[in-house]
Formats: sequence, structure tokens, C-alpha cells
Amino acid sequence: MEGQVSGVPERVLCVLSDIPDGNSKGFPPAPGGFTGLFAIRRGDQVWVYVNSCPHIGVPLDPVPDRFLDAKREHVLCSTHGARFRVEDGFCTTGPCYGESLEAVPARVDGEGRVLVPEDAGL
Repeated sequence: MEGQVSGVPERVLCVLSDIPDGNSKGFPPAPGGFTGLFAIRRGDQVWVYVNSCPHIGVPLDPVPDRFLDAKREHVLCSTHGARFRVEDGFCTTGPCYGESLEAVPARVDGEGRVLVPEDAGL
């Protein structure tokens, strides 16, 4: 356990500089977990989601750390071509239209660490 906010135990996912600005990065499952996470960075903002398409549960990335479309505007499912908004994970096109990625609460602390709930991805 790294810390707590509002009584929720947190763990360090990475440091902000591990995610190139305007890009994404994947992370393996936490110990004992089954599903990895991925993060998208825009400046000092970070969005974290579970790496699972709501359509059939497949991982979104065709190759490590490639979660965004060519213009880096949307999250893209490599299996079915579904597109999701970065800001809220809502599917705008594809077979899971209207559904959303599973968001993970995340924050960047004063030391530049990206923190997520300890049980994220379990």
C-alpha cells in the first residue's frame, strides 16, 4: 500500500514521465489480478482504464502501448475497430456503441506519481 485518499488504499501505477505526453502506456495486471490497465496522458492529466473492450473483453492493444488511433484522438479496439473517447471511455463507434470502458480513478501526486486504487484491475 502506497497511500490513501478518502480511505481508499492506493498503489503507484507509474510516474507521469513514464507516459509520453499525448500517448498511452499499458501496464500488466497487479499481483493476483487478471486484467491489465492502460493510461493516457495529455499534459498533466491522466486517464486510466481497464484494458478490456466492453464488447467481448479482449485487450484493446494490438502491440504494447498502442491504445490510440493514428491521430491520437480516440482509444481504439484493435479487434473490432471500436472507438472510445479519451476523457470518459464512452464508445462512439463500433459494436459496443453506447457502452464505456471501465474507468479507474487516478491522480498524480506532488511527486509526479500516478496513483490508482490498490485493487484496480483485480
